[in-house]
Amino acid sequence: MTAPDTATPETAAPETTATPSDIPSPEAVNTSPEALYLVDGSGFIFRAYHALPPLNRPDGTPVNAVLGFTNMLMKLLAELKAEAVAVIFDAKRLNFRNEFYPDYKANRPEPPEDLRPQFAIIREAVDAFCLPCLELEGYEADDLIATYARLAREQGRPVTVVSSDKDLMQLVRDGVRLMDPMKGRLIGPEEVAEKFGVPPEKVVDVQALAGDSVDNVPGVPGIGVKTAAQLITEYGDLETLLERAGEIRQAGRRQKLLENAELARISKRLVRLDDAVPVPVPLDRLRVREPDHHKLIDWLKVQGFRSVIHKVEAELAADGTLVDGAAPAPAPAGRAPRTDVRTALDSRSYAPAATPVPEARDDGVAPQPERVEYELVQDLDALDRWIERAREAGTVAVDTETDGLTPVSAGLVGISLSVEPGRACYIPVQHIDPATPKGATGGLDLGGTPPPPPQIALADALARLKPLLEDPAVLKVGQNVKFDWQIFARHGIAMAPIDDTMLISYVLGTGLHGHGMDELALRHLGHTTIKYDEVTGTGKSRITFDRVPLDKARDYAAEDADITLRLHRVLKHDLVRQHMVTLYETVERPLVPVVARMESRGVLVDRAVLRQMSSDFAQRMLEMEAEIQKLAPRAFNVGSPKQLGEILFDEMKLPGGSKGKSGAWGTDSGVLEGLAEQGVEIAQKVLDWRQLAKLKSTYTDALAEQIDARTGRVHTSFALAATATGRLSSTDPNLQNIPIRTEEGRKIRRAFVARPGHLLLSVDYSQIELRLVAEMAGVPALRRAFHDGIDIHAMTASQVFGVPLDQMTSEIRRKAKAINFGIIYGISGFGLGRQLGITPGEAGAFIRQYFERFPELQTYMETTKAFAREHGYVTTLLGRRCWIQGIREKAPARRAYAERQAINAPIQGTAADIIKRAMARIEPALAAAKLDAAMLLQVHDELLFEVPEAQVEETAAVVRGVMEGAAGLGVPLVAEAGWAPNWAEAH
Repeated sequence: MTAPDTATPETAAPETTATPSDIPSPEAVNTSPEALYLVDGSGFIFRAYHALPPLNRPDGTPVNAVLGFTNMLMKLLAELKAEAVAVIFDAKRLNFRNEFYPDYKANRPEPPEDLRPQFAIIREAVDAFCLPCLELEGYEADDLIATYARLAREQGRPVTVVSSDKDLMQLVRDGVRLMDPMKGRLIGPEEVAEKFGVPPEKVVDVQALAGDSVDNVPGVPGIGVKTAAQLITEYGDLETLLERAGEIRQAGRRQKLLENAELARISKRLVRLDDAVPVPVPLDRLRVREPDHHKLIDWLKVQGFRSVIHKVEAELAADGTLVDGAAPAPAPAGRAPRTDVRTALDSRSYAPAATPVPEARDDGVAPQPERVEYELVQDLDALDRWIERAREAGTVAVDTETDGLTPVSAGLVGISLSVEPGRACYIPVQHIDPATPKGATGGLDLGGTPPPPPQIALADALARLKPLLEDPAVLKVGQNVKFDWQIFARHGIAMAPIDDTMLISYVLGTGLHGHGMDELALRHLGHTTIKYDEVTGTGKSRITFDRVPLDKARDYAAEDADITLRLHRVLKHDLVRQHMVTLYETVERPLVPVVARMESRGVLVDRAVLRQMSSDFAQRMLEMEAEIQKLAPRAFNVGSPKQLGEILFDEMKLPGGSKGKSGAWGTDSGVLEGLAEQGVEIAQKVLDWRQLAKLKSTYTDALAEQIDARTGRVHTSFALAATATGRLSSTDPNLQNIPIRTEEGRKIRRAFVARPGHLLLSVDYSQIELRLVAEMAGVPALRRAFHDGIDIHAMTASQVFGVPLDQMTSEIRRKAKAINFGIIYGISGFGLGRQLGITPGEAGAFIRQYFERFPELQTYMETTKAFAREHGYVTTLLGRRCWIQGIREKAPARRAYAERQAINAPIQGTAADIIKRAMARIEPALAAAKLDAAMLLQVHDELLFEVPEAQVEETAAVVRGVMEGAAGLGVPLVAEAGWAPNWAEAH
């Protein structure tokens, strides 16, 4: 059944909380009746909002954050049995800090549209529970918390601040502790020192130096928390450090502190909490009172929280305070509450790892599991039971554990499965005893190697699992399932059908946030996962996963499958609600096996060619160095930017130099290119030398080391969910960044070759982004040119500069080409002028002429920027939302950068969507034509294949046909093909 676009609390009944249940016991926190609990209400709101999927109450008002906040509040009261509590909120975004530093928190995004109406309702929730609900105009919640904490301590009362906000850690001292509601742990001086490297009383000084990008606290550029802690420990406090900054030995650090002392002082004023603000309610009135049960239940009914109402009424009835459905009158003020509504949530039993979880329902939303159960499967009977459960459920989350991170060579160590939230298993198949010496494989021998722990043999486990993993009636869900697909494929298992929580999240938020499991679990489930480092260690002490003890391996691996299943149930619902199913199911998901096969195939690299190129590059670099030394006033290290700066600007007295904060002259490529344009020969020579040095180190030397000894091929890894536009990105090694605009760069591709009897076929889209500009901006002249097959750059030059096509010169065409491609990236007059070697004014005039000739393009660009500012994202033709960070920035430079991204993202993103769609269709088309070509690489708009020589022309025709028909546009897509024994000649 298809999930509706919105779910109401009436149908959803999600009694989900946004905190884990392992809040410390009252005894662990404080049982004193005078103990004061100060709840960071603003922090709770956002955690509650992100912990639950969208929900509406009967009148259509969104209430997911309200429900999460209500459950958190009830649980907190039930667990702590607190007598003195206040819930404290921020009044407004602007406060006294903005008066002396206007940019404070200026980079924070506006609250989501569906959260804004919930702020007032959440305050109603606090009132319904008869708790003090406090805020103070002109101050932050943290300032009120600091003030109440000071007042309570002056009376000798212990204080617990319920928050995980690091800014509140400065309050920690004897009698004042934090309680992290997410992790259920207390934070005292030792925990603060562990996080900041200094005791709580020095936290403000460390924060002043390190700054905070989230709150836009500047700090001292280039100094992080670790360095800040070292400096404060050494000098005692911030002011002493700044006064003695000239004594610091490290030149860079000294210069940073001297130049940014005032920023550090401002930062300290920003991060230091004001503990002397006027309190809106006296301290002695911060009491928990018996709520008016009529009022509370009526309020819950308005919200549609039926299951919460049932729990409250059941608790009141059990306590004898609810007779025939009638709640009692409220208790007098100051009366200590009994086991009333505060315990309505829970006499339930929770295991420590329990977290909010959606469960499969028609509306896609449901409550969390009451307990997590993770089983270690060590015999075939137990495995068969899990397989049967998976068949009955119809959906199973699957995750693999391996002894390495490279899927083409990693050994399979274990498999985890989950079929319902909170229940998962781990099946070890190739673990060895941790005491086994490295290099040994377990089993008793003459040297006393210990036997492996009890587990199912790999072959037996896979034989049982293969029918399930290939069963078309059972959906297999993974997080980054491409990795697991490759591992199983190496063992002869074609896992299908599949879903990928990482890719679903990517479709829902391209460019919005990361899509790793840890981040998604915290964002959507409010759950902090077990980290890989916690079970394998770090650095030299790290062990491979096959040596992890089985109990730890079970908890880590089973949690991965469990969390994957939970995420799937939340995110798949969001996919429907946001109408993004088609993009996911036709563009992203089909690509998983296609890219997995590409990575597994790899591309053949001729080591001898690389070795020869490395030798040639090294020889040419030596020759260049000799030429550079002749042009310099003295010998120096060409590879040293510092020495180069001294040569150019101290000794040669060349103009245009500028020093950085470290005091060294800047010699980056921009500086050298500027000098080279002025005819400074040494600058051009150094640029050429640097290019060769980079080619040698990054490609000819490094690629030789990355050839797989088994296959003789390089196996790059394609990240499916890494870019802000939907493009694939290549790593280990990055084969998408091989430079092709220079002769030396193009030579690198000669090392990529076809095996005997085959050729490399390169097929790429011709000017796809310009075609998309014409399509998306609706420019008639550009559309006609593409339809008529006219040289687009010559046509543009003719239109903009008024030169007939038969009188076109290469120089005029070059200028038009620079503008055509520059427009896609929102190029400025300065940037275009630099490309063309003309003044910014002249370049700006060219751009104005361009827009006058093609006014539709300027309209499109302005409309796109306005849309991005309003919604926070732009869309591709296939419906992908590309989120634009910083589009509402107040700083002009950062905002302008975001606007350029907004212009480019729909174009680049549409191109990415189109080639992805083509890739998914090419393999079936080749199979239907009975062709044996193998897709090896995707480099943006280009696809590379290895093809039997006798089939290359037919293959090229099939691939071109698929690529040109991948999108129904108003302008034609054109794919060009070439083939040769190596990549350089094929493209």
